Amino acid sequence: MSDDNTHLFVIFGGTGDLARRKLIPSIYALVTETAIGDNCVILGVGSRDMDDDDYQAWARDALTDAGLSHEDLASWPDANVHFEHLERDAHSLDQLAHRIEELEAAHDLPGNRVFYLAVPPSVFPGTIERLGLASLNNSPGWTRLVIEKPFGTDLTSAHKLNDLVHRWFPEHQVYRIDHYLGKETVQNVLTFRFSNPMFEHLWNRDRVQSVEITVAEDLGIAGRAGYYETAGALRDMVQNHLTQVLTLVAMEPPVSFDAEQIRNEKVKVIEAIAPITPENVVFGQYDAGSMSGDPVPGYREEEGVDAGSRTPTFVGLRMQIDTWRWQGVPFYLRTGKRLPRQLTQVAVTFLPPPLCIFHGARDGCDMAPNVLLITLQPDEGFTLRFSVKAPGEPLTIESQELRFSHDAVYGPLPDAYRALIEDVIEGDQTLFVRADEAEASWRLYDQLLADEHELHRYDAGTWGPAVRDGSLALGGTSWTADDPAP
Repeated sequence: MSDDNTHLFVIFGGTGDLARRKLIPSIYALVTETAIGDNCVILGVGSRDMDDDDYQAWARDALTDAGLSHEDLASWPDANVHFEHLERDAHSLDQLAHRIEELEAAHDLPGNRVFYLAVPPSVFPGTIERLGLASLNNSPGWTRLVIEKPFGTDLTSAHKLNDLVHRWFPEHQVYRIDHYLGKETVQNVLTFRFSNPMFEHLWNRDRVQSVEITVAEDLGIAGRAGYYETAGALRDMVQNHLTQVLTLVAMEPPVSFDAEQIRNEKVKVIEAIAPITPENVVFGQYDAGSMSGDPVPGYREEEGVDAGSRTPTFVGLRMQIDTWRWQGVPFYLRTGKRLPRQLTQVAVTFLPPPLCIFHGARDGCDMAPNVLLITLQPDEGFTLRFSVKAPGEPLTIESQELRFSHDAVYGPLPDAYRALIEDVIEGDQTLFVRADEAEASWRLYDQLLADEHELHRYDAGTWGPAVRDGSLALGGTSWTADDPAP
């Protein structure tokens, strides 16, 4: 095992939900299934009154909750998991620095460190500042800082946070994480496009009619009213998850499969998006309805939500990317809570034939378009819809599908966090958001966040507000999806 990957993994918020559900299980998977974990030591950091024994028991419980048995775990938590109680003062960071040095000496670590901020965004600035003041931004080996979303709440706060980060950590040390980019199918978008000339040849305004990106959630706010009331769907999903997927779908081929080259092209996409005007946006909020036959409350009836809340739980918008490749092709993005089912999908609809020759067909020329569906969850894969002649006479044209399922071919996909944590340890920033990209994304939506907007109602269990404005259709049955909207 090379010292390059031997490291101490420090988790701020070490006893939080993210650490329990995602980080600890992902690290353990890497430990057991790859060479990366040959010498990986975890140090959980938090305000809870715990010692190493307590945290080792907590980590063991987290791993058993993830489906592992005590026999599977053997003695790994006892040997490799530690905890440091941390008060919110500068002196405690000096204590943390001392503890890190002790653990590195005890485990013969070369000084490689990951600092993962699994804490509320309000704590990011103070934690980063204190890491710098305690000289933990430098080490005998490499140092990497992982920052969870949201990175800021608008352009001003994102710029301020970037300035603070760069005061202590150069950009090559910084990993702004968006777990959507860790999904195998999201990464496969680049492979699909750039290794299959038959599709890349069609990937432009001469052949594509429209592109839709949908992130539908069947859940409500799941007890997170405190966060969601200040965020809403635009901050929570559109500015990060949907925009990240958009950049991979729309970017130009990079010069090489290199982190900086790929991120350069992603930034170019965001900067080429024309200003989004109010008439191209629909905001919605769910009312009471039913999910799978069971009644559910409306958003304003959720615990912790203000009775007059104007927080959007649905956003649909139309974008125009002003490049030679995409000029004139509408990009539709939508996301919402309490939609009929969980679905993350990209739908690329191709232009119809330039001339219809099937005048004798029973259905005339009203043929379904060719559509490529890239499903990111829950049934990861690719589906191509195309037209065929149905058997018999008279001539009848039907739409059929070719489908590739990741699950069927490769089995269950690994968790996105596992892939991204592996990239952090390897020092690969390809799937992480660069400083200028984070600010460019906020700049795109800043005016929408500042403006007052009409809030359309929709019943829980439907596909959002059915709003049509001339050529703009953002809700209801206007979307292409795996299953048609009601």
